[in-house]
Amino acid sequence: MAADRTLAPYLEGALVLEDGTVFRGLPFGWRGVRLGEAVFSTAMAGYQEALSDPSYCGQILALTVPHVGNYGVNPEDVESRRLHLAGFVISALSRIHSNWRARGTLDDLLRSASVPALERVDVRALVRHLRSRGAMRAALVTDGTDPAKAVDALSRWPGIDDFDLTRQVSVKEPVPFVLEPGEVSPVPVRRAAWPLRVAAIDFGTKRNIVRNLAWRGCRVTVFPAWTDAREVIDFAPDGVFLSNGPGNPARVEAGIATVRRLLEARDLPVFGICLGHQILALALGGRTFKLPFGHRGTNHPVQDLRTGAVWITSQNHGFAVDPTGLEALPGAPRITHLSLHDRTVEGMTLPGRPVFSVQFHPEASPGPRDALPLFDRFVEAMEVRHAS
Repeated sequence: MAADRTLAPYLEGALVLEDGTVFRGLPFGWRGVRLGEAVFSTAMAGYQEALSDPSYCGQILALTVPHVGNYGVNPEDVESRRLHLAGFVISALSRIHSNWRARGTLDDLLRSASVPALERVDVRALVRHLRSRGAMRAALVTDGTDPAKAVDALSRWPGIDDFDLTRQVSVKEPVPFVLEPGEVSPVPVRRAAWPLRVAAIDFGTKRNIVRNLAWRGCRVTVFPAWTDAREVIDFAPDGVFLSNGPGNPARVEAGIATVRRLLEARDLPVFGICLGHQILALALGGRTFKLPFGHRGTNHPVQDLRTGAVWITSQNHGFAVDPTGLEALPGAPRITHLSLHDRTVEGMTLPGRPVFSVQFHPEASPGPRDALPLFDRFVEAMEVRHAS
């Protein structure tokens, strides 16, 4: 356990890890007990986007940035319909926020979304622990419950890896995506020559991804994660987008089967991001594996193997595509991008076909615009097919 001794009498909350380690903290947000997988992100800003990213479903997120809440919260920066994470852990909560767009406080948001949170936690010690031991099951306690009871609950909780979490975060029926008034691209983009129909399979998509397609002239319909391939084909899309999302990709069996069937149409453009990248690999016959503590942050260097250029990327995933035998699979998928941190697969393509994917999040653009052309590549592939 690590904590400021002068605050010890007030640190009534606790993050309890499955190995028995306890990190004390000061509760805020919703009061209660939640079980989840403890993970961390090194992003220096964007706490509201992280909180509303469905990819954090079932996880207790710790941020390494020292102060959080400085600019409040607003309705424009949410990435999904609600918060899906199990809990939130930070070093220090700002009691005062200052931003002209702010409509409330971070504490207000977490209370309304029933998300428990702790501040005054020694996040540095927590991150060092997770880096050496790996992501692990944890209980977040903010209502005074004895941490020993949380340890008992953790011993009986199976964790999140054996479940298809996309069923918790996906839309329940097909929904046309509509830009809100005033939602315009912050950078100039090339619009498609004509409206293009995109079927976006929602494994837990972020709104900003779909916005990037809409800004380029795409008419996007978002489909549930379990949609059958026949329904997608009947929609007659110009292209199919495979979204990001939470959890173990191998458990998304319906999505894998759908993508495998869609790949039979050899001229159909397919673009996958994050979980969509992993599902594409599994549909091709590849394998995935769990990383020790994942990649979560906005400063991950990735190399484009075709040009040698290094992109600074935003990432949020706990699994990766196994490169072993990948290029020997039917269709011969070729690795296009590698992480410069650990050489894991960050992108791939099917040679001679308009099918490609990346492990990182090009819509977040921390580079700041390194990866945005990937959306243009998808649009161009759809234009070619549409014109043929």
